[in-house]
Amino acid sequence: MPTTIAWTEETWNPTTGCSRISEGCRHCYAERLSLDRGWSKLPWTVANAQKNIIMHPDRLDKPRTWRDPRRVFVNSMSDLFHEAIPDDFVRQIFRVMNDCERHTFQILTKRPERAAAWPGPWTSNIWQGTSIENRKSLTRLDAIRKCGAALCCVSFEPLLEDLGPLDLTGIDWIVVGGESGPGFRPMDHAWARSIRDQCVAAGIPFFFKQSSAPRREVRTQLVEADGRRTRWQQYPNARAA
Repeated sequence: MPTTIAWTEETWNPTTGCSRISEGCRHCYAERLSLDRGWSKLPWTVANAQKNIIMHPDRLDKPRTWRDPRRVFVNSMSDLFHEAIPDDFVRQIFRVMNDCERHTFQILTKRPERAAAWPGPWTSNIWQGTSIENRKSLTRLDAIRKCGAALCCVSFEPLLEDLGPLDLTGIDWIVVGGESGPGFRPMDHAWARSIRDQCVAAGIPFFFKQSSAPRREVRTQLVEADGRRTRWQQYPNARAA
């Protein structure tokens, strides 16, 4: 369905539900929305994962009905590489992505080790990314680098602290954003500028998504050290711009 997420155009959720794995999940918008609307009955804990994670075979063919090319965020309400999602269902999702080469499929996971081990096929229209929120989760960078996807990306959202110098070898696109929603934790724009400057130096497209705020997709300009506001919405290729 259409979405307000700035870096994509459509969401496709052949699975829903997840379980918290790290600090970036503390105020998960997907969990909050699922509980508010009754899609999940229980909090997204590891113990409840088997009840909360649901496969939706009836949604598998939805991308085949979209005639015009579009960017598609896969599993905005779940994690495709969650251990509770069977290999066979992941294969069915990949089959659809492989067949619909007119679309660009954007996947984010906090479980990049499974993504790195996944055999694909990784057609060129699949962008595989991982989410990183703090220094502790930087190990996900090493895992996603091993992925067979033609394009590997990182979403530093919610960015919860300064990450310092980063090894961005093998990374093709970076998105940065602050936390949003009730109880959001503040993001210093200096942390985002540090990542931006490292992207510029490495020639990696950089997308600044949002500041930390009570609502999503607000204050979408990066605040420079001198107070100026700049807009950074770069993509890895011309087709997605």
